Order: sequence, then C-alpha cells, then structure tokens
Amino acid sequence: MDARIAEFTALLRENGLRISIAEHLDAFRALERLGVEDPQVCKDVLRAAMVKRAVDIETFDELFDLYFSGLGRAVKRSAEVLRGSMKMSEAEFQQLIEQLEAILQELGVELSPLAQALLRNDTGRLEQMLRQAAGQAGVGNIERPFQEGRYTHGTAQAIGLAGLTQEMDQLKEALGGGALPSDVEEALRRFIDQRLQNLTDLVKRTVRLELEQKDPAQRERDRLSSLSEKSFYYLSEDEIRRMKEAVTRLAQRLKNVVAVRHRRAKRGKFDCKATLRRSLQYGGVPFKIRFDRRVKDKPQVVILCDVSDSVRNVSRFMLQFVYSLQDLYSRVRSFVFVSEIGEITRLFEEREINDAIEEALTGDVINVFAHSDFGRAFRTFHRDYLSILTKKTTVIILGDARNNYNLPHEWTLKDMRARSKQIIWLNPESRLTWGFGDSEMDRYMPHCHMVEECRNLNQLYRVVDRLVH
Repeated sequence: MDARIAEFTALLRENGLRISIAEHLDAFRALERLGVEDPQVCKDVLRAAMVKRAVDIETFDELFDLYFSGLGRAVKRSAEVLRGSMKMSEAEFQQLIEQLEAILQELGVELSPLAQALLRNDTGRLEQMLRQAAGQAGVGNIERPFQEGRYTHGTAQAIGLAGLTQEMDQLKEALGGGALPSDVEEALRRFIDQRLQNLTDLVKRTVRLELEQKDPAQRERDRLSSLSEKSFYYLSEDEIRRMKEAVTRLAQRLKNVVAVRHRRAKRGKFDCKATLRRSLQYGGVPFKIRFDRRVKDKPQVVILCDVSDSVRNVSRFMLQFVYSLQDLYSRVRSFVFVSEIGEITRLFEEREINDAIEEALTGDVINVFAHSDFGRAFRTFHRDYLSILTKKTTVIILGDARNNYNLPHEWTLKDMRARSKQIIWLNPESRLTWGFGDSEMDRYMPHCHMVEECRNLNQLYRVVDRLVH
C-alpha cells in the first residue's frame, strides 16, 4: 500500500498539486494510525494531509476515485449492465452463474484462471488481473489519446484475450450437446458472449482510466461528454454546478473561434474584378491587389426567456450562454416572463452573472410563481417594447409554449417577425409533445424563422453556434 500511496502522490503532483515531502510523510503517519480499510476515511486523511488550496479539492477527489476505485467500479458496473440487459434480478443472475459452474463440473471442463474470474463474476480477482496486465503492457507510460490503441492492444495480449476467446468458443460447443433445455442453453451462451465483450470493454476502460489520470484535458472532455446529452430537466445540484462551468467554457471557446475569424477577415477578401480594373494602366500586370473590405455589422439580440418551473434550468443556461457571448453582439436586451414580462438587461449590466441570473429566476423581477401565460406576456412585450426591434435584431424565445389554455395571441409574433431580422424559438420539450394538450407550439411556429428542440448542452451549443456564424 505504501508504494501505491507514493505513486498516487506523484500523480497528484503531475496534475498540479503542490505536495511537500513533509506532507507526504504526514499522510503515511496518519494512515498508520487510522488504517486503510475504510475508503472514505483513507480519502479524507489523504486530502487533509496533501491538499492546501480549495481549488485543488476537486482535482484530488477525481484522481482519488480514478486511481483507487475507478477500475473496480467499472468491473462491477459491467456485470450490473449485463444483468439488466438479461432482465434478471440479482438472485436470478447469481443462480445462472452457479448453474453454469455446476454444468461445467459435470462436463469435466477446466477453465483458465481468467475465465473463472470472468464467468464467476469475481470482481476483485478480475480487477487484479487487469491491473497486472496493464502493468505488463506499460500503460503507466501513456501520455496522449492517440496512444490508446497501442496500449489497449498490449493489455489485451498481456491478459490473454485471444486465448480466452478460443476458450469461450470451446465452452459454447461443450454446452451444445443437446443435454440442456434450449432456453437454458441460449441464456448461458448469451451470458458467455456478453462476459467476453465485457472483458474487451474493460481492457479499453483500463487504458482510458490511466490516460484520464495523466491528462486533465482528456478527463475534462469526458466529463463534459457525460453532461452534453443529459436533459436539463434531470440535472442534480452537482451537475448544475458543472454545467455552469461547461457552458462558460463552451462560450469562451466559441468566442475565441469567432475572434480568430474576425481578425482574419479584417484585410478583406481578394477582389478579382477591382484588381483587374486597376491593372489596366500597367498593361494587365496586377501590381496593386485590391480587397473587398466590406464590414459585417454585429447583430442585435433580444432574449425572451420563460422562467416558469418547467423550464427554469434551461433558461438559466441560455441566459448564461448569451451573457457570456454578449460582446459578440452590438446590443443584447434580455427579458424574463411567466405571465408578466420584465427586462433584466440592466440587472446583467450591474451585477455579476450568477447573482443576476439567481435574482431573475427567484421572483425579484417578476412573479415566477404564477401560471404560464405566453399570450399575455407577448402582448405586453408587443405594447411596450415592439419599437426596439429592427432589421438587425434576432429575437430568441425560450419556452415550452404551454399556455394553460389561455389565449395565445400569436398575432404578436407575426408583428415581431415583420420588424425583426429573424425569430428563433428554442423549446426544451420533445418535438413529439408540441401542439398537444395546452401546448400552443403549432400556433407560434409559423411565425418563427427557426424552431429547435433544446433540451441539453449539445443542442444549446449547436443553436448558439448558428447565431454567431
């Protein structure tokens, strides 16, 4: 265990944590007194001894879980997924394993240690074998994603995956003698095939876990990927915090892309016709190159966000994204509504983004506890703010269009469309629900230039990406 703690300390240092020799020795002394039997106690002890800055806590927690329990969780998870796919309870799954073992004893089939650990679902032994194979393949030397294939192949060879495949084929042939009921034989064959596939996936996961420990950027990409397709409706409190960070990073990346394109565009595009005209005085030799220096104006944006309970998470992230991108636009005006509508532009100008959004979503601007009434909100906007729309204005509406059977007043959108450049509606509900029940989406849709489903980070990013290109 001492060697693993020393290796873990080195891993923390590689990821930017400053850990002195004295702190390292403090960790050893504390573990000698408290022991390592309880993983949570071990984690708390190491964190107390090694982490000095609050900003390093998240990195420490991630690396501890990856290093000490990441592979173990993956091994256990593979069996749980298989049991779920076979629609078996835990008792039924264990009964199938025992039934296979009894049949193999009757047939006199002897399995290799790897096959035994895999088919008996001996997670501890299987994890140990994977770690040993990874060590033999030198997976600890991996540094970049493009090396995954090579180290995965080496780990598969070290653990004996090819030989195991042949062994599993022979085992299925032994089960096919006709002595077993067809349904039992089919279940056992499926179990064997799936466990072999589980091991293949675990070999890949072993290498990926090592890479995640060494490469913080890869770890961040994987974490973002796990959030990107998850519906805003079902985020936990921790995921909401991580989503805020992800939205900010995506916005910054998008700003960087646009900034590069703008810098490249400052010189303008090569103007062939103008160049040829200017070259006539030189006998057609293009001594002076002409460029088209037309400047593209920044668009103006008006945001109308439904902040009722059903869409509050989506509104939060949309407001955050647009706030982060507002310097790409010449003017951004933001409004929130449920039944009433209120402008929060000045709030965003005067307050820090998170404080501004919280104030907008908690009832300080409008009554957020009222029943949704899109028609009333649109009619109020039409009466008080229609004049702010010009042919440079993009209007973005975010809401589920569920109007509690009130009058939709879709004519207001028709007038808004006539005055603006485009109207874009982002609906956080599935398209399959639009127009059913109290949804007025089918009435509002004809007056919009673009209507998109927007329930997760990927969809939000694709929509906003279109706005700035």
